[in-house]
Amino acid sequence: MDVFTLFPTISTTFIVISAVLVAIGWALIIKGKRGAHKKTMIAAAVAALLFFIVYMSRTVFIGNTSWGGPDNLKVYYHIFLVFHIVLATVAAVFGITTLVLGFKEKYAKHRKWGRTTSVIWFFTAITGVAVYVLLYIMYPGGHTKPVWEVILGA
Repeated sequence: MDVFTLFPTISTTFIVISAVLVAIGWALIIKGKRGAHKKTMIAAAVAALLFFIVYMSRTVFIGNTSWGGPDNLKVYYHIFLVFHIVLATVAAVFGITTLVLGFKEKYAKHRKWGRTTSVIWFFTAITGVAVYVLLYIMYPGGHTKPVWEVILGA
């Protein structure tokens, strides 16, 4: 495995771990295990943060992978990718909001936001894995320049 596939594999793994932890946390709160729920959801947030750190580091220093599949699928892939990015952005905002509500002990709002946030996060994780499979397993693509090289004109 080279550096071009190592970081995407690591970041995608963190997203999957985060989604699994969210599912476990949801099950724990249903069972009334508030302390275990809190610890699990914090771990899910840490996994999501680690995803973001790895993803952004890769984007800045290595670059993003371009579509390597057939040209007739490229437009569909890009539409799917934009959907995933918007979903991930919404999930991040909802996730932070849900965490803040929980830490402030505003449990009624936390509960409402949490249900929606969890579902959005599951779809984000699923679409993220799909993007990974498309770019690194089914249709390995080319590589672009790191962002810092693009900014500096290198």
